[in-house]
Amino acid sequence: MAGVFDRIAGAANTGEPELDDEVPLSEVDADESCTDGSGPEPTEERRTAQKVREAVQELLKYGLLEESQKPNLYRSALAHAEEVASILEPLDLAMGIDDVRGLIFVTVRQAGVDEEDDWSHPLVRRQRLNLEQSLLVAILRQHFIVYEQESGTGASLAQVAVDELIPQLQVYLGELGSEARERNRVITLLDQLRGHGLVSAPDAHDRAVIRPIITHLANPENLQALVAWLRAHLETGATPSSESKCEDDQA
Repeated sequence: MAGVFDRIAGAANTGEPELDDEVPLSEVDADESCTDGSGPEPTEERRTAQKVREAVQELLKYGLLEESQKPNLYRSALAHAEEVASILEPLDLAMGIDDVRGLIFVTVRQAGVDEEDDWSHPLVRRQRLNLEQSLLVAILRQHFIVYEQESGTGASLAQVAVDELIPQLQVYLGELGSEARERNRVITLLDQLRGHGLVSAPDAHDRAVIRPIITHLANPENLQALVAWLRAHLETGATPSSESKCEDDQA
């Protein structure tokens, strides 16, 4: 009985190719489809560089990159700004860069939209802050601006103590009747704003770091209008409701 090698040698002598009976035709077809140029090509080389992918994923996850927190990803996004922008563009998103403060953040493209009520984006949810949260944002932004004026733009260690914020909130919101309740109100509000990335958690000395992104998320005109509205209510003797909604929106 002729062996495999004998059959191959015989086929070579006759000039007729002979397939091994033990090889399924489906496998032969698959091999041919990969070599004739019509099959799938390896795509690893065509993919976006891993460091760029990681930077974009971080941007989409948290909405920002801080050089002080993620220096490698920040530098990758900055070095490949055009590539990152091209990835965000089909999503109607754009990349904001504040290289002085070491910030890269995501913004929403709203070309042609004039009214706030027309806000619409399938991936980004607008969160409207209540009165107390917006007031604290205005106070924190003032602290941060003063800190930058004293330490220079780009300084990123602006801190504020809970005890400093209590009397400033009392001016507009009134007193709660006890120091414990006052402190609890401030700490609760700070924790809520921490979820927006505006401050850090208070440390052991009850001091919170104000994040530089507050300069971009807090609209100065809206904050000034909020403070003016509160002062007007105080002059008339009315007590502002904590359930009122202000115009300071966070995307």
